[in-house]
Amino acid sequence: MNDVFGTALLDFQTGKCKEDILTSTSISDEETLSVSYLFRTYDEMPMLEQTALKLAKGSILDIGCGAGSHSLHLKAKGFKVKSIDISPKAIECCQLRGLDNVEVLNVLDETQRFDTLLLLMNGSGVFQSLEQTPKVLNHLKKLLNKNGQILVDSSDIKYMFEDDDGGVWLDTHNAYYGELVYTVRYKGKEDSFKWMYLDFDRLKTACSIVGLECIKIEEGPHHDFLAQIKKKE
Repeated sequence: MNDVFGTALLDFQTGKCKEDILTSTSISDEETLSVSYLFRTYDEMPMLEQTALKLAKGSILDIGCGAGSHSLHLKAKGFKVKSIDISPKAIECCQLRGLDNVEVLNVLDETQRFDTLLLLMNGSGVFQSLEQTPKVLNHLKKLLNKNGQILVDSSDIKYMFEDDDGGVWLDTHNAYYGELVYTVRYKGKEDSFKWMYLDFDRLKTACSIVGLECIKIEEGPHHDFLAQIKKKE
């Protein structure tokens, strides 16, 4: 991996470059993502993210923290927050922004326990595939303190397969339609990785398999939603 996202974040933070990131998926054309958006304040965040931050409680693990915008807001509110990302340069960016409890870490290697696990900006992407989702959820379950919660947002992208008449065309012989390959490009370099947009019903089913309860908290305007996941009592 070329750490494309992390490079763009660190460049923006240090004022070295204002170039945008180019993103595409295995089912969509290239689009521009302004790096400044990843540095947004609470007031600039989508409704689902704001709701998730309002629901966050106790000790918090910000998974895939990126530029640390969510962590910074929670820290300012007085919460104890640990921020992790697999990108070394993203973590360096977070440190420059004032976050001190940060670590370059895959969540599957995390061992501490928390009251809130935060997975935002299509947090379901961390599952990578429908098959792996119960495995990842089972690990997240082990990271929860008693009465802890997982807050995750996602989108049901079935609409991308609709025709003009409203019919949905899916190849039942292929993998789940939400499993994509996501590509990011910046300053002539690119990274590609598995990413998943998980619909609520399949998320709820995967949670049930590993003894978790999943509730839809809120729906957004773009087929997106915020879910709260807890251990079954």
